[in-house]
Amino acid sequence: MKTRIPLMADPVWSEVMKIAIEDNQEPLVPVSLAPAPLQVYPAYYKMGIPYAVPECHTRTGIYRRLLQAAEQLPTGMSLLVLDSWRPYGVQQYLYDTLYNALETRLPNKSAAELEQLTREFVSLPCTRAEAPSPHLTGGSVDVTLLDQQGLMLDMGTQFDEASAWSHTHAFEEIAAPDARETEVIKNRRLLYGIMTAAGFTNLPSEWWHFDYGNQLWAWYSGAERAIYGATQLDSLESRWRREVEKYPAD
Repeated sequence: MKTRIPLMADPVWSEVMKIAIEDNQEPLVPVSLAPAPLQVYPAYYKMGIPYAVPECHTRTGIYRRLLQAAEQLPTGMSLLVLDSWRPYGVQQYLYDTLYNALETRLPNKSAAELEQLTREFVSLPCTRAEAPSPHLTGGSVDVTLLDQQGLMLDMGTQFDEASAWSHTHAFEEIAAPDARETEVIKNRRLLYGIMTAAGFTNLPSEWWHFDYGNQLWAWYSGAERAIYGATQLDSLESRWRREVEKYPAD
């Protein structure tokens, strides 16, 4: 079995948001162009979530690290990217949907308590230059593993499942795991191992969520500053505007 997954504390978001950002201006690139064993399935677009895009985009540095991680897998297995850069509208939709579900289920919780519960699985939507939501930077990825037949390995919970069992370390706490739990532990250790070896950090409440370059990565890695801030997909209009600005004025 791979090395045991360590128990990590949840981020202190008020402190994470204070970490300086010096964006290196790496562009977003489409991950679907990657060779095997890196694959893409844009989960939120497939689910029909408003504002979701039909591609997974990451910063160039993330793209290369994903390839590095995928190449560590046993022959026939693949690393599957489910989500990466998000438009703000997707972040807001995810946050509101989970918050509203918790509010309906737990009517006696205060707004502050509901926010804390929501932020276990969805970051607060924010486009502020000094504190963007992690996925808005292109420095966060949600991933899982595929077997030789292209089926997702059993990770104990579904992607985006708002459950205590989704915490990366959760199954490590089982004293005498049964056969299925042992398989889940092995699968999570494999995913965690290849991603951290490639330089990513993990969000402890989500076995699928990994970061590089953004404030959350800086918090867990001990880096002095983040190298990815909020970013946007380049559009044809924005490209043309940049080129037109080079024309001499009449």
